[in-house]
Amino acid sequence: GCQAEIGSASAMAAGAITFLEGGTNGQILDAVALSLKNMLGLTCDPIAGLVEVPCIKRNVCGAVNAVVSSQMVMAGIKSAVPADEVIESMGRIGKLLPSCLKETSGEGLAVTPTAAAVMEKMKG
Repeated sequence: GCQAEIGSASAMAAGAITFLEGGTNGQILDAVALSLKNMLGLTCDPIAGLVEVPCIKRNVCGAVNAVVSSQMVMAGIKSAVPADEVIESMGRIGKLLPSCLKETSGEGLAVTPTAAAVMEKMKG
């Protein structure tokens, strides 16, 4: 779901930004870790099964997360947990999340009254 899609993209972007800013390999990995830690456990609950709500806004937040994570690292902040351990944690968390929160539109924002109204509008 979103933790793997947006989280991974945000982490890769954080690493790339840090590289472009002249960061060391250690700083690049710290930026990856900081960014991905902020996305752990993020559910994937698209309304009407479309990657529009909340997905587009989550992608923007992931981009901002990447920039801020890189800036923090370049300012001297280090991740308390190494990138490899954060990535392993993401895999474990993904396995623990129920399937209804993994891009099925079976829970979360996808089952709100507003989501039901969107579905009705799409049918009509």
